[in-house]
Amino acid sequence: MKALTWQGKRSVSVEEVPDPRIQEPTDAIVRITSTGICGSDLHLYEVLGPFMDKGDVVGHEPMGVVEEVGSAVTNLKAGDRVVVPFNISCGRCWMCRQGLQSQCETTQVREYGSGCAIYGYSRMYGSVPGGQAEYLRVPHADYGPVKVPETGEDERYLYLSDVVPTAWQAVKYADPPEGGSLAVLGLGPIGQMSARIGRHLGHRVLAVDPVPERRAMAERHGIETLDLDDDVAERLRQVTDGRGPDAVVDAVGMEAHGSPVAGVAHQALGLLPDAVARKAMETAGVDRLNAVHTAIDAVRRGGTISLSGVYGGTKSPLPLLTMFDKQIQLRMGQCNVKRWIDDLLPLVEDPSDPLGVLDLRTHTASLDQAPEMYEKFQKKEDGCIKVVLKP
Repeated sequence: MKALTWQGKRSVSVEEVPDPRIQEPTDAIVRITSTGICGSDLHLYEVLGPFMDKGDVVGHEPMGVVEEVGSAVTNLKAGDRVVVPFNISCGRCWMCRQGLQSQCETTQVREYGSGCAIYGYSRMYGSVPGGQAEYLRVPHADYGPVKVPETGEDERYLYLSDVVPTAWQAVKYADPPEGGSLAVLGLGPIGQMSARIGRHLGHRVLAVDPVPERRAMAERHGIETLDLDDDVAERLRQVTDGRGPDAVVDAVGMEAHGSPVAGVAHQALGLLPDAVARKAMETAGVDRLNAVHTAIDAVRRGGTISLSGVYGGTKSPLPLLTMFDKQIQLRMGQCNVKRWIDDLLPLVEDPSDPLGVLDLRTHTASLDQAPEMYEKFQKKEDGCIKVVLKP
């Protein structure tokens, strides 16, 4: 089959790889009909290369049609249309029963001290072949895949794999008070959806992004937007009675604008042998923290910051004195996709499209076009906000 493979820093290519097969009784094989390129994929493309191996199949936002199931899978059959959550969880362990599927004790990657395995996302998360491919082996298919109706465009359901539940969790973790204010930093796919969910839940949403096309998309959904500049935290305070927003979602992550020192660290990591670079990332501060610092500065005293952007360093400094003095609550983590599906499936099925899932994709491409779409997405060219590949 054809699949998109990681070849090196800023280098992915479509290659012929072996077809996946049933390996465990709880496996399924899914023929992929749509698969998204996620902002987190750009971290593999740029920063997390030391944890990748040449030829790794990438991608963690797939949906498609079940082709085959293992003998222990009774909830699915060939022909079912499914969305595959990006985190691989068993549904039976203690963590899964607490609604913490991203910490699944069955699939935890203990070698790296990581949570559950994730499709197509480096050694840190299990090196499991991903979904930017024609077919996907789905472990724990007796729990993970989400059956969706056979009718309707893929984009109505595709984002249940990651974008919509990740954004929903980000807003729930931010927990602004009823009718309160929510700032969203970054208007990539997660930020777009976080802003819409915040508004859907009745909050005043203020979203920050330097890219005009991204601000324009958010404004179509009734979101107040601000350009990114050095005074953005002060401007957020000015429009919230001088206090700052009740809650802030950081939907940017480790590659934030305006972090020159960490930018140099990223470049330096790219010059190191992989084994050395992996150790550096495990023991050094390599994240671009400008978005986090903006959130800490902007949020009101006693407010909450929710991190949904991915961070990779372990020694990145934070202004703990300010955080303590302002009595800030900080929540974060990989999304527990299955925890939120019952809340979200009715919203994406609703013909009125209350979350605007049909107004997120900006580019559709074949699998063969994926390498050029990665470059376009990373450079934010041509108004590229969300790419959906059609294998």
